Amino acid sequence: MRFRDLKKQSTKNNKTKDTKPNVKYATYPDRIKAFITDMFMIYIPIMFIITYAMLNGKDDLQASEFGPLFGTTMYGVVYAIFLSKLGQTPGKKAYEMKVVNYKTYQNIGFFRAFFRFFAFLFTASTLLGLFLPLFRKDKRALHDLLTGTVIVALED
Repeated sequence: MRFRDLKKQSTKNNKTKDTKPNVKYATYPDRIKAFITDMFMIYIPIMFIITYAMLNGKDDLQASEFGPLFGTTMYGVVYAIFLSKLGQTPGKKAYEMKVVNYKTYQNIGFFRAFFRFFAFLFTASTLLGLFLPLFRKDKRALHDLLTGTVIVALED
């Protein structure tokens, strides 16, 4: 009988230690809108500069293997800088979201944010990973699971 009491007491203590703060997770439509906003505000200007400043127009960009790769890498660097410094990109700021560490709810570092971008590229190619937030309570996509992040909605 005594062992059972100790076991019950230890399970009660474990439950109280694992409580997470009450956070509101970002909705899937807001995440998509933030992504589209980021594409227009960050990626398109980068590609414009590459197309017309570094190359000689759209024909050179289409013939180049380096141009799109360089543009995507630069977008990943800018994306990682925004996430590591502010926790938000311009699109996420517009829709009041923040990318944080899943366990500590603190900002993530540059390398984790950069890896998250490339994990997103992988996730987007699988399509299954992009629809994963529709079926999870914490709204985490595959790239969030791989990098230990979550997108939370900021409260006013």
